[in-house]
Amino acid sequence: MPEARALRWALVGPGNIAGRFVQALQGLPGHELSLVLGRDLARSQAFVAEHCASDRPTPHLAVAADAAELQAALASSEVDAVYIATPHAQHGLAVAAALEAGKSVLCEKPLVPGLAQALPLVALAQRRQLFLMEALWTRFLPVYAQVRAWLQADAIGPLRAIQSSFCFSIPFDARSRCFDPALAGGALLDIGIYNLSMTRWVLQQALGACPEPLQIQAQGVLAPTGVDQRLAASLHFPGGISSQFVCAFDGMADNGLRIFGERGVIELPRNFWEATEARLTLAGQAPQTVQVPFQINGFEGEILEAAACIRAGRSESAHMPLSETLATLAWMDQIRAQLGVRYPFESALH
Repeated sequence: MPEARALRWALVGPGNIAGRFVQALQGLPGHELSLVLGRDLARSQAFVAEHCASDRPTPHLAVAADAAELQAALASSEVDAVYIATPHAQHGLAVAAALEAGKSVLCEKPLVPGLAQALPLVALAQRRQLFLMEALWTRFLPVYAQVRAWLQADAIGPLRAIQSSFCFSIPFDARSRCFDPALAGGALLDIGIYNLSMTRWVLQQALGACPEPLQIQAQGVLAPTGVDQRLAASLHFPGGISSQFVCAFDGMADNGLRIFGERGVIELPRNFWEATEARLTLAGQAPQTVQVPFQINGFEGEILEAAACIRAGRSESAHMPLSETLATLAWMDQIRAQLGVRYPFESALH
């Protein structure tokens, strides 16, 4: 596509997380929100009124009740790329519709709830030679460039272990996307994916590649709806390296990420998935703290990465390749199996 023309985005699923995407999009030159597509016109109108700046072009609105209507709307000549922010269980339908419409796709994490759903979508993107990326925004936060530099410089010595937490407490509501199995609810898919994806990222920076775990052990507490409301897992890797994490909808934690080496520790001490601060502590030395603020709200990194790939004609990102999405889904499938969590729509995939 012409470099001088703005990249025109369609948004599928005008909800809370999509508002953050739009804020970042509107703060970047060379990007335009062209279409907002949801199931309810009034909700889409309210979303535009709340999140779209008055000095930017007003996006078109469309309603789609099924895959055919979704594909038809996304086939618009005024759309170059599609951002998907529906509930997890609906991601697959929207991704397929966008790809069939010939559009590049940035889809909120998880790309889909399980590996069996992901494989045909990846194959479709590759067959159509279209860009597809899971929107794991943490990997594009600027503070992690410093963490990468420390790890690749062997600042803390050989890697020994990783620990992280992502926990908050919310009231149980069987109809919410967090707890409804029909919407692929559960703490693992919603927030534990950050713990797992960043575990993979740390191993890649420290070792050059992420090895497959020798063993994954998980235990948890299920909500009345049968999805996981809390879980703790340990992953054991070759060389004696381990990663432990906890994620939960029913408790609190410090929500940090800690990387332990032979000679020191790297910490993202607060809310590692949206971190702006990293700390390096070496044995016998005072901690070194680095602050790296967002340019806008943190979502700009994944948007810029997607745009660069799309403009260059690449079908996936080197920083968040589809192989990472598939590998993390495979780990989550193993953990859900140990917990006994199964979604009603998965029976159709077997």
